[in-house]
Amino acid sequence: MDERNDAVGVHRLPTVHHGDKTSSIEKSDTGRQQNKEGDIPCEETCGVKSDNHAQVKTKQTDRLAVKRTVDKRFACTECDYRTASKANLLRHTRKHTGEKPYKCDQCDYSAALEGTLDRHMAKHTGEKPFMCGKCVYRTAYKDHLTRHMRTHTGVKPFKCDQCTFSTAWKCNLDQHMTKHTGEKAYKCNVCDYCTALKRSLDEHMAKHKGEKPYLCQHCGYRTAARSKLSVHRRTHTGVKPYMCDQCNYSATQKCNLDKHMFTHSGEKPYMCGECGYRTAYKGDLTVHMRRHTGVNLFNCDQCTFSAVKKGMLDQHMATHTGEKPFMCGECGYRTAQRSNLTVHMRSHTGVKPYKCDQCDYSAAKKSHLDSHMAKHTGEKPFACVECGYRTAHKSNLTVHMRTHTGERRYTCDQCHYSVTDKRHLKKHLDKHTS
Repeated sequence: MDERNDAVGVHRLPTVHHGDKTSSIEKSDTGRQQNKEGDIPCEETCGVKSDNHAQVKTKQTDRLAVKRTVDKRFACTECDYRTASKANLLRHTRKHTGEKPYKCDQCDYSAALEGTLDRHMAKHTGEKPFMCGKCVYRTAYKDHLTRHMRTHTGVKPFKCDQCTFSTAWKCNLDQHMTKHTGEKAYKCNVCDYCTALKRSLDEHMAKHKGEKPYLCQHCGYRTAARSKLSVHRRTHTGVKPYMCDQCNYSATQKCNLDKHMFTHSGEKPYMCGECGYRTAYKGDLTVHMRRHTGVNLFNCDQCTFSAVKKGMLDQHMATHTGEKPFMCGECGYRTAQRSNLTVHMRSHTGVKPYKCDQCDYSAAKKSHLDSHMAKHTGEKPFACVECGYRTAHKSNLTVHMRTHTGERRYTCDQCHYSVTDKRHLKKHLDKHTS
């Protein structure tokens, strides 16, 4: 038999016209359905044993063949978009006309697509049916859960074709590509600001208008940026999707995880050009530079104290108020600083996160590890300007300086004894108790 007679030419394939009630393929499907539901089994009418898998595969092949041969006869008059479906064209044209026929009955929101309105309604109902099995994250949208899971799996399907960059989110790839193109299509009409992302321009414009449209329903926090609200909400939910693959640390923001990773690598890329000070964090270098410039941005309104960091001023203010809001639930220890309580709790838990890479020493405080490392390096960076005394520990230098000033700050409450070193006072007190 001639092979050309066996092959079905593309021009002989049935064409599905938009609006036809029943196409030839639909009719053939209907015929198969009637055989399936009728009194006579298909095996008897066809003389062939039924194979469900083969039928499914055949249907898929048929649909693909038809899809390839159907003309995309519906064309957009505004752009090059074409489609085989009139309904698809109708939805597409709304991008040009701005028509949004689907309206929310609880606010003034409207949408071009019914599915978009359904997603919006979840904000009113509060329903979040999609839950992460790794953490407590919940969402109203299945695609949001899919993207969230990538923070756990590490999957980054969106890859740059010009460098090694890859990401879990397409919007991040779009943003990254502007680094190669240099394109910044969105410009502010008030100032010279321009950006590659429309959402960045929207957030920027809110600064000019003073608008903060994104509101936290838990505490009233407001912001001009949706992304900042998303991060803020994690303070209420406790969600920390960014996890360290070398320890049990997790963070609410990727930038915090990036900073944490320096504790494992030991890398300190930011260096002071004045004194050689190095740090893993750009913010720390900025604060450090104020020591050279003498700029103290944060001033106490009750005394002459000033500080290079707001956190330092907050700690200082506790000396005026006497407040110690942070209390240990184990022993009643109280402090004005959360960081002090964190370190104190390690005395109960036994946690010593700072480990020496040259021996088995570990410490609960980083300053203790720094002091220990001097034993390996032999460095004594703290020097007395009066006599040349040098030490590896700042606290030792502080105590030593009292030998020059004559200060004896530690006094016995049972006799007239006083001393410059707290350890000597403890030994003295043992004489009274014994």
